[in-house]
Amino acid sequence: MTVDPRGSALAAFAALLADPTRAAFCCALLDGRAWTAGELARSAGVAPSTASEHLSRLITGGLLAEARQGRHRYVRLASTAVATVIEDLAVFAQATAEAAVPTGAAAAPTADAPAGDAPAPAVRSAPRNLGEATRQSAEARARTCYDHLAGRLGVTLADALLDHGLVTDRAGLAVTERGHHWLAAQAIELPPHAGRPGGRPVVRSCLDWTERRSHLGGALGAALCRTALDRAWVERIGTGRALKVTPDGCRALRELLGVEVS
Repeated sequence: MTVDPRGSALAAFAALLADPTRAAFCCALLDGRAWTAGELARSAGVAPSTASEHLSRLITGGLLAEARQGRHRYVRLASTAVATVIEDLAVFAQATAEAAVPTGAAAAPTADAPAGDAPAPAVRSAPRNLGEATRQSAEARARTCYDHLAGRLGVTLADALLDHGLVTDRAGLAVTERGHHWLAAQAIELPPHAGRPGGRPVVRSCLDWTERRSHLGGALGAALCRTALDRAWVERIGTGRALKVTPDGCRALRELLGVEVS
């Protein structure tokens, strides 16, 4: 019997993410930045020695890349392709977990939700304290999804680009001729290899795990996020993925796309 080698490769890949600590590391790194081993250890609540073992497996497996600077060891997701896979798997895993909730589970109200409200997603537990509740609320409003914008802000921008005819979804997502002119007028550049074989898609749909609708990824999503950060339309909140739209950002988005954000 001939064994398909893809099965073995898939099993090895799945094993890398089968451990909760390694999965937590990969999800934390979806903010697009490089983290030290110590930072990841604290974020996952494990000892530094434990974190080091897990990071070595992820690096050897090709999911993470490392760089050393002095005494510090920095790691990041190895590529945008890895980030896409991690994000897609996280969304799929959450949807699968929610589908497994018993049919009558929504009928019983909790202390925090009135009768009739849907239960909190099975993967996202209720906030344990005020700080965590604040972080979750901020991430729902606006955050990074690796190198593009997500949350309500990301979905709102995706809707605006479609409504203005800058992006079309008639035969798969694509930037229109009008969209390319608009990008040029705003001095927003897409990498020349985007859309070519072996290159990153020009634009792709990415299901938003808080909004349950799609925001935009790909080269376009990355370019918009980079522009928003470079021009101080958004700024990071703390060290996580959450973003805050600045007054300049509110004005720019209103003038350019007719978008009102709070």
